[in-house]
Amino acid sequence: MHRYLPDLAAQSVPRYTSYPIAVAFAPGIGAAEQVAAQQAIAPGTPVSLYLHIPYCHEICWYCGCNTGATGRPDRVSAYRDALLREIETVGARVRGTAVSVHFGGGSPNALAPADWAEIAAGLRSAFDIAPHADWAAELDPRTLSAADAQAIAAAGIGRASLGAQTFAPHIQHRINRIQPFRTVAQAAADLRAAGVARINLDLMYGLPDQRLDAIAATVAQALTLRPDRVAMFGYAHMPRMLPRQRMIDSARLPDAEARFWQSALAHDLMLEAGYRAIGFDHFALPGDSIAQAAREGRLRRNFQGFTDDPATTVIGLGASAISQFDTLFVQNEKHSGRYRMLAGNGAPAGVRGAARTAGDRLRGAVIERLLCDGTVDVAAVAAAHRQPVEALAESLPALAPLVDAGMVAVAEWRVTVLPAGRPYARLAAAAFDAYRAPAADRFSRAV
Repeated sequence: MHRYLPDLAAQSVPRYTSYPIAVAFAPGIGAAEQVAAQQAIAPGTPVSLYLHIPYCHEICWYCGCNTGATGRPDRVSAYRDALLREIETVGARVRGTAVSVHFGGGSPNALAPADWAEIAAGLRSAFDIAPHADWAAELDPRTLSAADAQAIAAAGIGRASLGAQTFAPHIQHRINRIQPFRTVAQAAADLRAAGVARINLDLMYGLPDQRLDAIAATVAQALTLRPDRVAMFGYAHMPRMLPRQRMIDSARLPDAEARFWQSALAHDLMLEAGYRAIGFDHFALPGDSIAQAAREGRLRRNFQGFTDDPATTVIGLGASAISQFDTLFVQNEKHSGRYRMLAGNGAPAGVRGAARTAGDRLRGAVIERLLCDGTVDVAAVAAAHRQPVEALAESLPALAPLVDAGMVAVAEWRVTVLPAGRPYARLAAAAFDAYRAPAADRFSRAV
């Protein structure tokens, strides 16, 4: 089932959590467009809320997120105050109904336990939040206490993603993330005891000194926690863009072929354990809502990765958070100090973004369905967008290397990623990307 193709596996390709992707954002789109888009949301429209907490108690060298060391406690409390002000300001403009609330980072548990109650209350006061809304948070198990777990549950969080990455001590030292398995297990136990019933784990392959035996051992240990979902991300080494990654010795990183077989082994082990493959790097228990969405063709892809979130509009809150509208992406100020000045004064925090043309929306829809379903009827998507399918005609020849390799099948306008082609799905998506240009070190490897 698995075929390593060196010319494909080592290519640099976006993850396509948006289209256009974030590197295409520019300063020409900002606060004015952000406010207008927020005000244009019709009452009752399903929206998602994303809150970014850009702090961690310790900085991991592999991390590509917008985050910094917590440092003085007053840094986080000042940020909390600015976030609360932005929640109040934006909530006064948005008339949609929130069906999802997601805390990301950084590490949201950099917040003090009391902060969770205050922020949750602020959200419920400012926004119309559906009773069935899915509340979730990404958490760092190294600093998660039982008191944190109780506060997080009391705020309404029902699903938590724990960053586990690897359980191999020698690899943890190489990436500056020391967390014995018992630490992650205790965090999961504390969360479940507090009432956070759904636990996800984030794992990684392609790390320094990582080999197949370490992948197998980490997956085996992870499965003893019976997570509802597991994400297996490939490490993207981009030290030119992310200075903290310069602490990782590139000579110790596995090559493209080793990365491929690490991903393949994790895939097989997860399926053997009864999990369902979701997209190209997620796994879920058959009864989990994301697995159900995948079976029913409702799987989505946005900045949180693969999701069953039904909303197409995302309201980003916090430093660097990205808002997604039908015709627009807008990203908040990335620097936490400048963000605090803007949000704390009641000003809109958007500073850069991208307008989404009709062509962008069509291509984005094709890419999303191809990555989520593994197949897409391009003509049907074009018809739904009231655009001529011929506008995408140049994309089909771009699929030729994948077709010739037996990874993708094309029948008229139907494009299907074959079982062996699943690891190369992002390359198939890239065929529909009108903005893509070769970039050897700007994106992660295809596998």
